[in-house]
Amino acid sequence: MSRRSAAGFTLIEIMVVVAIIAIIATIALPSYRDYVTKSRREAGKACLLQAAQQAERFYTANLTYEDLPEVFNCDSSTAPFYSVTSSNVEARTYTLSATPQGSHTDAECGVLSVNQAGVRSPATARCW
Repeated sequence: MSRRSAAGFTLIEIMVVVAIIAIIATIALPSYRDYVTKSRREAGKACLLQAAQQAERFYTANLTYEDLPEVFNCDSSTAPFYSVTSSNVEARTYTLSATPQGSHTDAECGVLSVNQAGVRSPATARCW
């Protein structure tokens, strides 16, 4: 009697492959999430600075920040993740804030803001 050669993988081989995939996923998933958060933060900062430029153009035309829009529109890729609003608007001052919204949370930086003097908060280098 001759034995036929068995085709396929052994249980040990499959378990080794599963373990390798699990290790790679454990390393890659947090890095991916961090990358997505950073890229959304960059888009929020860009929208915030664009709103600051609009406020400066408004001031140049009207010599006041009063009647500055309360909400600034971002592009379609940023709008689901950040809302840019104005506050503390007076004749010569304003504060613009980019607030994370929807499924996007930014635990490290939270709300980004800039005022008429260009002072940014939070003032950490990683956030700005």
